[in-house]
Amino acid sequence: MAWPSHLPPPDPQLVKTLTEQQENLRRQVLLQKPDFELKLLAGCDSSFIGENILSVFVVLTYPELELVESVWHYGPVELPYIPGFLAFREAPNLVQAYAKLEHTPDLIMVDGHGIAHPRRLGIASQLGVLLNKPTMGVAKKVLTGKFEEPAPAKGSLTPLTHRGEHIGNVIRTKDKVKPVFVSPGHLMDLDTATRIALETSLKHKLPEPTRLADHYAEVYKAEVR
Repeated sequence: MAWPSHLPPPDPQLVKTLTEQQENLRRQVLLQKPDFELKLLAGCDSSFIGENILSVFVVLTYPELELVESVWHYGPVELPYIPGFLAFREAPNLVQAYAKLEHTPDLIMVDGHGIAHPRRLGIASQLGVLLNKPTMGVAKKVLTGKFEEPAPAKGSLTPLTHRGEHIGNVIRTKDKVKPVFVSPGHLMDLDTATRIALETSLKHKLPEPTRLADHYAEVYKAEVR
């Protein structure tokens, strides 16, 4: 992954340490058909505000998609920006936000990638391992891999592949809008993640869990500024 020319180069020792930690976490990722009964579905999202980060969790009933609760945590960012290691900037604050939930979700839908990452450890996979919870990623932009544009109708999809591996699906969640990129995170499989992403996409491009997490992130920003 190319280093942005406008940023100073990262500390080599820090990159080495993060690479080792990332590989250790990656080895713990389990991709499998989930064995839970889905009743509560969480969505989460993070926003960077200067040198701080605001992380939001929402919990919805499933399949009704009624909001049960929303929580947030605001804190300092502990690491500099390093391409490929963004999850290390987001995950600690997300874990603290998750700890504030009164309802325990069966599945977490993350605004970001699962295994659709150059080293198969996006924020959804990393968070899933840290929390030991089933997770899936729904991202607005591709991070790695090749794909063909899906047909314009809602429900159309094409595979996202990288180095000969099927790492996600490119899904049209609304007619004639840009697709989203769905991948399993942890304790989840691609088929189930794809189905849930489509089932929870109502009138908007984003599925309701991550759409509402993004919405409440904007609401809570007013409280920290």
